[in-house]
Amino acid sequence: MNAPTSGASVNAADLHDRPIGDLIRDARNLSAAEVEKVLSYQRQHGVRFGEAAVTLGLASPDDVLNALAQQFHYPLANAERRIASPELVTLLQPFSVQAEAIRAVRSQVTMRLTKADAPRQALAVISPDTGDGKTYFAANLAVALAQLGGRTLLVDADLRGPRQHEVFKVSNAAGLSSLLSGRTESQVIQSVEGVPGLFVLPCGPIPPNPLELIERPAFGLLVRELTAKFDHVVIDTAAGSLGSDACVVAAKCGAALVLTRKHKNKVSGLQDLVASMAGSSVQLLGAVVNEF
Repeated sequence: MNAPTSGASVNAADLHDRPIGDLIRDARNLSAAEVEKVLSYQRQHGVRFGEAAVTLGLASPDDVLNALAQQFHYPLANAERRIASPELVTLLQPFSVQAEAIRAVRSQVTMRLTKADAPRQALAVISPDTGDGKTYFAANLAVALAQLGGRTLLVDADLRGPRQHEVFKVSNAAGLSSLLSGRTESQVIQSVEGVPGLFVLPCGPIPPNPLELIERPAFGLLVRELTAKFDHVVIDTAAGSLGSDACVVAAKCGAALVLTRKHKNKVSGLQDLVASMAGSSVQLLGAVVNEF
């Protein structure tokens, strides 16, 4: 990590060009004397600026991680987000086992969905039962895709028990149900603060006829429109045990990823879910076992 420079202020777009020492100094508001103390320790022990600052108690490991994130354009959660959205491990714990596993799935998804001369497809995340972790997984997969760059949209199509608006702390006054019922003309797709390129389309008010709304041609038209506007579209769904919603959503997306939870789902339930999509044009990309 480079030592800080005595330069003029720079805008946010230039943060990745600044030495990490500058970023840590500004984040911790270090005085000239404190910076010199860090530099002296750095020269004496042959370590990086960030390591020296942490050792001297003038910075925290999070300060160093945040500085690296700014340099490499890698979104990380701030303190408020950590309290408000503890499920977003890809932002909170980027080097955890869970985050690494989600990035591994991201690699498989992008390889299998990205085909030359093929129309872009949305990805439905489906599972047999409630509590399998679809919301958690879909949210973190969307964050991981956004961290690649480009534009990613997460759609909450669980019209029976939606939670994505709670995870991302966005308004749920209007959303997918409002669009499909023709009850709103306002902008319902919301950007996620602190995660450039990530957007959320929440469920909106829970309707009395969720399956009928999804089965209407309007939903398929909406999916095609969204895939044309975004690089990645991830769609959360209702549990398979609650009805046919997930299968209908998957068919209209064109691709699906099956999620199952270790020590919770029965093999028969998983088989029934997969069998219910037999004969449809949906591409099953694979299955993910949720161990958490």
